[in-house]
Amino acid sequence: MASRSVVKWAGGKTRLLEQLVARLPAGRFPTYAEPFCGGAAMFFALAAEERFDRALLADKNADLVALYLAIQTDVDPLIERLRKYSDTHLRKSEEKRREHFYKVRALSTAKMSNVERGARLVFLNKTCFNGLWRVNAAGLFNVPFGTYAKPRILNAEVLRSAHVALAKATIRVADFSDITKELVAGDVVYFDPPYVPLSKTASFTAYSSDAFGADAQARLADDLISLKERQVFAMLSNASTVSSRALYATRGFHVTTIRAKRSINSDRTKRGDVEELVVTNFPARESAHALPLHRAPDPRSSASTADLGATE
Repeated sequence: MASRSVVKWAGGKTRLLEQLVARLPAGRFPTYAEPFCGGAAMFFALAAEERFDRALLADKNADLVALYLAIQTDVDPLIERLRKYSDTHLRKSEEKRREHFYKVRALSTAKMSNVERGARLVFLNKTCFNGLWRVNAAGLFNVPFGTYAKPRILNAEVLRSAHVALAKATIRVADFSDITKELVAGDVVYFDPPYVPLSKTASFTAYSSDAFGADAQARLADDLISLKERQVFAMLSNASTVSSRALYATRGFHVTTIRAKRSINSDRTKRGDVEELVVTNFPARESAHALPLHRAPDPRSSASTADLGATE
């Protein structure tokens, strides 16, 4: 089966893949990067099509990075640990499931291996309210229990497929700028940062304990300019707001809008289609032949994922 996201992630791009992939340059990329990988739907879709020689995946969420590293190097132990989580959880009554959930939620990850940390994230993601991942200022996961009758905690087929896809990836905890500085002409990067809030009360940037505010949004927009100067193809998704449109339009980017279906909102009446921006530092698809997508072998490809993939 084709690889796909292994977690449910707020703002995930699974439903938008066709529209987003269509806007990327054609052909195969030397390096594909996702500095805010989240559910990594774009990465998995492009991996299934063999669209890149190597990939760089990063996120500020250390638990998520631990999961991807575990899938990459220790998928069998990860599957076994998730099987234990599943067997333990599903044989309990709802009241005991709730107790089990909060017991796992309270565990410290400080001394956990990537397998232990990754399995805990998947378990909480599959059993918490609405599949949401949110942490407080101290970096502690704080989403309440979700009352699912039969949550699918383990999907071994999806994990094994993701294991194959991640073979060509370097994965680490990093700021987006640490990833983009490694890219060179012909590489492709997709940014899916925490979105500009639609209103003063709608902000949700707590995938990690680091806030991603207006200064960080502006720094990211500046990075798109630098990438263009270096002939790196960059595409970005963000909320369609007055401030975000002004941020990108004034820098000369190519900005289009798409409709996205969103199902995560505390107010059920506000769930549904919303408008999102797609920003590129190149004319979408028209530039596919403007820059060389095939070069001599990249000397960076000799570095192993073991050398570059350790968590912080």
